Amino acid sequence: MTFITRFAPSPTGYLHVGNARTALICYMMAKANGGKFMLRLDDTDIERSREEYSIQIQQDLKWLGLDWDIFARQSERINRYEEIKQILVKQGRMYPCYETPEEIEIKRKIQLGRGLPPIYDRAALKLTEAEKAKFQSEGRKPHWRFKLDETATIAWQDLIRGEIRFEAKNLSDPVLIRESGAPTYMLPSSVDDIDFAISNIVRGEDHITNTAIQIQIFEALGAKLPQFAHTSLIKNKSGKISKREGGYDIVSLNHDGIEAMAINSLLARIGTSEPIEPRTNMQELIDGFHISTMSKGAAIYDPEELNRLNAKILHITSYKQIKDRPDMQGVDEEFWLSVRANLTKLKDIGQWRNICREKLSPVIDDQDYTVTACTLLPEGKWDSNTWDEWIKKVKENTGRKGKDLFMPLRKALTARETGPELKDILPLIGRERAVARLNGKAA
Repeated sequence: MTFITRFAPSPTGYLHVGNARTALICYMMAKANGGKFMLRLDDTDIERSREEYSIQIQQDLKWLGLDWDIFARQSERINRYEEIKQILVKQGRMYPCYETPEEIEIKRKIQLGRGLPPIYDRAALKLTEAEKAKFQSEGRKPHWRFKLDETATIAWQDLIRGEIRFEAKNLSDPVLIRESGAPTYMLPSSVDDIDFAISNIVRGEDHITNTAIQIQIFEALGAKLPQFAHTSLIKNKSGKISKREGGYDIVSLNHDGIEAMAINSLLARIGTSEPIEPRTNMQELIDGFHISTMSKGAAIYDPEELNRLNAKILHITSYKQIKDRPDMQGVDEEFWLSVRANLTKLKDIGQWRNICREKLSPVIDDQDYTVTACTLLPEGKWDSNTWDEWIKKVKENTGRKGKDLFMPLRKALTARETGPELKDILPLIGRERAVARLNGKAA
């Protein structure tokens, strides 16, 4: 049997770190087992699904390096779901219901008021043909429910959580088709998992009850059950992360300068027993992946940790890996190797390049001081020790210290009051350009 996983987002919002983690786990799991990874857009919710989100989700996955082997849209498979509906109706496993949403809500409140679980009472199964006809003449359109086998115990061996069991009598018959005729999540998801021979379903723990119901749908259709794994949900320090909450979507992280492999390195390890380590390519993550390391406990997402990881990844990234990025224009290998250890985000290299390689007009507060300092510049090859050697001489010769000692030099050399450490950029500015700037000349 071919090992196939699937990532099935609803294009009702941008891809965020929570569902990106699910996509990453599915991808790593497939590739670690020599299998295939499927992207399926669960876009049957016509009112909320947007093509702009579909496009962005695909772009974000490719940016993360999670390209897919199989692709499908549920909106293009509506006829297939209708076929399955008719099969289930003939089996007596799907039945029409005519209650309005308001009537359902009243029933739910009554049950809760009596201390009972809000399980559908199957009143629709008792309707006569005449009663159904009356409802239809009133303009009511039915929604369709799946009839669970309430005598069954539903159980499976979850790859993360071990054995999970449900008594079907404690579950409510799920709505598979809305009044509009559009399918709900439950039916297309089950049908697609069968039709595309998905061998392993990985999704969040909020889908555990859905899995119990879908197992009965699988069985009603005579399909082999896949293996299930339910991951813990991602949380920040204050609680659950929502895909509608700002700052956690992948496109925003991309625009903010976070590296794709920083996101992957973090999401691959939070909620596992393995340490979080900077990785510069996907194969390293795949090689180190195993579902058995995943925990049932919450996975804590910390933006500060992501920023630290981002910096560590840049510090070990080779010039070959990064040379074609837009931010790297005008940066050669020597320059990259000199500055990468000081970067938090790649876009920060712009200020280094502008200061060290571009012509700028120095800001001179005290011409006599900068000229004197210029005469004390060390000879020979400059390195990371040159600044300390030079500033020591300047201090001894001028008697200056603290901010009065270094700030006029920073402004003359960089035309700024803040920026990279002078000991790091002085060798990159070079002696010729430093002499000109200290003497008040644009260079």
